[in-house]
Amino acid sequence: MAPAGRLLALLARPQSPSRAGAMAQPSCFALELPGGGLAHFAVGTGGTEGPAAPPDPRAAALLGPPGRSYALCVPVAPGRDCAARVRAARLLQRLLLQLRRGPLGRCQLLRLLRYGPGGGAGGGAGGLQRGVLLRDPDDSPDTRRALLALLDSCLEAPRPSLGEFVGDESHQLWQRPWELRGGREWRQVDPERVVPAPEPALHPVVPDLPSSGVFPHREAARAVLEACTPFMPEARAVLELVDRCPRQVLRGAFPVIVIEGLDATGKTTVTQAVADALQAALLKSPPACISQWRQAFDDEPAIIRRAFYSLGNYIVASEIAQASARSPVVVDRYWHSTAAYAIATEVSGAVQHLPPAHHPVYQWPKDLLRPDLVVLLTVSPEERLRRIRGRGLERTSEEEELEANSVFRQKVEVSYARMESPGCHVVDASPSRERVLQAVLSLIRDRCPQLP
Repeated sequence: MAPAGRLLALLARPQSPSRAGAMAQPSCFALELPGGGLAHFAVGTGGTEGPAAPPDPRAAALLGPPGRSYALCVPVAPGRDCAARVRAARLLQRLLLQLRRGPLGRCQLLRLLRYGPGGGAGGGAGGLQRGVLLRDPDDSPDTRRALLALLDSCLEAPRPSLGEFVGDESHQLWQRPWELRGGREWRQVDPERVVPAPEPALHPVVPDLPSSGVFPHREAARAVLEACTPFMPEARAVLELVDRCPRQVLRGAFPVIVIEGLDATGKTTVTQAVADALQAALLKSPPACISQWRQAFDDEPAIIRRAFYSLGNYIVASEIAQASARSPVVVDRYWHSTAAYAIATEVSGAVQHLPPAHHPVYQWPKDLLRPDLVVLLTVSPEERLRRIRGRGLERTSEEEELEANSVFRQKVEVSYARMESPGCHVVDASPSRERVLQAVLSLIRDRCPQLP
């Protein structure tokens, strides 16, 4: 029987009660489009009778023929504890590495989020799931076989979910989930319609950010690294340093100035020059005492990486408290950069999908020592790129993303601009070093009258 005939036969088959009940609670998806847009669609919203409204044409072009697409998502085990989150994040990272190899390496990968109909992390059973849409332009049977073999290699529960998108003769789109029957064989079950879904008022990942990247307090970040200690000795070493820091630190009488900026805005040069001009202590985040483990954490999934940088800020806060009793303090990056990069990375899509201004995610953590002033250095994208190429220095994956992805860069910049309590004071770093230094010093003396 031809593929279209097999599909029509399946659609005509009575549904099992379990699958029919599942379709009463739809799953919604947010698909990140090439270029930074988002398309939302839903699966499992009704029976097989009659035509259904087509999904967003942008999504339909990536889900339907020609070619074939698959949705691979990683659920989080019930309880939503940090250990489960960490396991899910590491599993997704491992899957993404394998998807870029062998017969799957020729397929297009697009970021995919699965969420409940309420639009947030708690909107459906299992909450928010991160995953990927894999599009095979050739519709090769090797792709399906490789994906099922990949699922077989995932021995820990819960296993990733896999859905295959197909079209029928009436141009309707369906998703056919794969399920493991009897613990031995993968089989496709009843198809579910793919239909439009409204864009939620808030990006579905935003309610999850306090648990996955923009940690609102020290204990939230600490819990993540605690879950990493069985497989990362570096996590235990960082926690030992964090636990030596007082939970409540008292700042000294001298002002604390933070200088932020994207890579190649002159931040390091200006920070050193400002510290020299003010005879200030110069500190950096992450601090030197944990920088030796930075590469190990940069190689881990975002939730682990963010926890490392967040806890680094609390160690720096302890150093600031001591140093500000003796002199002014200048800090090369602090909480704003940690949060801005986390928001820009986790929130898929373009700038318009970021949390709106004044959202709590932009608020400074209440248990972290607050600076007197945050200076944000900016240059045009063209000037920044020219400087990067002239430096020839090794960069992190996020700094490389800034160079290659203008949408990501814009999201970082807008996230910086929306930070509150304290906000960022922008200084154009395009002129000569001397002029930029004078502009920064003028701003500092205006905002910090307690300076001698």
